[in-house]
Amino acid sequence: MKIFLDDNRDPYDVFKNTIDPIYEENDTWIVVRDYYQFINLIQRVGVPKLVSFDHDLTQNHYLPENQSNINYKLIKDHTGYDAAQWLIDYCENKEVKLPEIRVHSSNLEGKRNIEELFL
Repeated sequence: MKIFLDDNRDPYDVFKNTIDPIYEENDTWIVVRDYYQFINLIQRVGVPKLVSFDHDLTQNHYLPENQSNINYKLIKDHTGYDAAQWLIDYCENKEVKLPEIRVHSSNLEGKRNIEELFL
């Protein structure tokens, strides 16, 4: 199972921008649109083989102040960063191996922040 977390894009939209073949087929992914759908899916069916994260999951996240020098304490809606943190904690608590991770976010700082969680 592969999970694609993004508020409005589908995997093929990322493929068009990156030409990464992993995103070429929409039907090979389970698409979730927000933090809560992400958590609910994993709690229901378990940890996937692969997760691809978007950082900005609501319109509020696209504001300029949330694109650089991101202060997660001031953002009221959960981001992809929050979902990634939740996944790490979940896997640690369940003693389950983390899945393969990709980050397809266009928010460069948010993307870097998510990637750094998995280092």
